[in-house]
Amino acid sequence: MINFRTWIKSIAVILITVICTDVNAQKLPKKKSVLKDMRLTNQYFMNLWPDPGKSIVTNRERPSNIWTRGVYYEGLMELYRVDPKDKNKKVYYDYAVDWGEKHKWGMRSGTARERQNADDQTCGQTYIDLYLIDKKEERIKDIKAGIDGMLTSEKVDDWWWIDALQMAMPVFTRLGVMYNDTRYFDKMYELYNYSKTKHGDKGLWNPEDKLWWRDRDFDPPYKEPNGQDCYWSRGNGWVVAALVRTLSMLPKSDPHYNEYMQDYKDMMGALLPIQRADGFWNASLHDPTNYGGKETTGTSLFVYGMAWGVNNGILSKETYTPVIAKAWDAMHDDSIHKNGFLGYVQGTGKEPKDGQPVSYTSKPDFEDYGLGCFLMAGSEVYKMAR
Repeated sequence: MINFRTWIKSIAVILITVICTDVNAQKLPKKKSVLKDMRLTNQYFMNLWPDPGKSIVTNRERPSNIWTRGVYYEGLMELYRVDPKDKNKKVYYDYAVDWGEKHKWGMRSGTARERQNADDQTCGQTYIDLYLIDKKEERIKDIKAGIDGMLTSEKVDDWWWIDALQMAMPVFTRLGVMYNDTRYFDKMYELYNYSKTKHGDKGLWNPEDKLWWRDRDFDPPYKEPNGQDCYWSRGNGWVVAALVRTLSMLPKSDPHYNEYMQDYKDMMGALLPIQRADGFWNASLHDPTNYGGKETTGTSLFVYGMAWGVNNGILSKETYTPVIAKAWDAMHDDSIHKNGFLGYVQGTGKEPKDGQPVSYTSKPDFEDYGLGCFLMAGSEVYKMAR
């Protein structure tokens, strides 16, 4: 069997060389095209959910402030920031405020519990963003109370699955910045570091492959059918989003800023050579034979991370622009239906086999988080676009 890591390192050198010598081979779309895609897909969803407070019913009924909807609103707020039309901005803002008000700015788990699940804190990202636009205390009262309850606890093993990093880290960061209180940053790092180095046998981060196992069920000796480690695309995408949304606000003076930045750069480099020829990434990053195929959510989150890095002068424009353009074109051409529905969105789960089969017409159990990921990607591609 060919050693996967040796093969990856070899083709990475070749790939990056080819990309750098022909940066114009894959051009970015025009801004109006990116904005059109974002508006179309978002309008489809808003038409589908005219009442943002309505419960979500799949295999059972859930309130609409769960993590899946929270991720959508993260994306909506990014669209709010880049859409140049004030009329559209008002629509997005009102839709988000209505969502918060319908839930009385609360979380699924409330604030009475000793601790909250990170998934239930996801909505807090948007609550805080809306508070920063209009500083009404009710918008942040519950999310602040919930996070404050964690600051005084010695428990640090909450984030046992890597999705949790995206769901909660930006909340800690926002509160730390708003209140100029480094306790939020310190607690965030304790939780992050435990996930990175302690959960499972030696942590969920593999410093050799520079990717993350989703949870302890997938660290060695677990292997994919081809004998390689299991790195779930969307799971790693959540970590990318967590790092981007943390680094975007975290003061550079924070003692762990450089570690977050290095982890981010390492992940970006690890993703370069494993992009599919069609522009997507496989659900299983190191095993294209295990439910291999186009997948929109992981691809969106990787595009989000890469485009943010280019826009902020962190990643090489020459190296990453063709990769970003190829991935965005793939989603534009192959994922978006004429009515705005997004195809190739893997349903909820924690590994490549979940939510399968994933196809152009397959409908995931929740449509909201896939759109949120896509809108986050679009917001950064828009800033890069011609």
